[in-house]
Amino acid sequence: VQLQASGGGLVQTGGSLRLSCAASGSTSSINAIEWYRQVPGKQRELVAKVTSGGSTDYADSVKGRFTISRDNAKDTVYLQMNGLKPEDTAVYYCAADILEISDSAYVASRSWGQGTLVTVSS
Repeated sequence: VQLQASGGGLVQTGGSLRLSCAASGSTSSINAIEWYRQVPGKQRELVAKVTSGGSTDYADSVKGRFTISRDNAKDTVYLQMNGLKPEDTAVYYCAADILEISDSAYVASRSWGQGTLVTVSS
């Protein structure tokens, strides 16, 4: 599975951006897709997650402002970010949790997309 993240940019406080994560390859093996973000010098933080069953989860810091969704026809997951704050400034990465069967056993792995920079000016 390969992931291509896009949509980052510069926006003012209170503005909106929509990030996209396009998947290719064995997309039927994707169990969930997550968005993470990372600020230099800090650990990568889970922002939002959507499972193959459609369940979603969000970090407390983005609940009510960010929405994760997916377009199965396009194998693409979106992260709609509204009400952006300077503290949302980070490099955002998407990741796929993959579950495949090999020799009658489940094998879990993860694939990462390249990051996309989001900068929120005050």
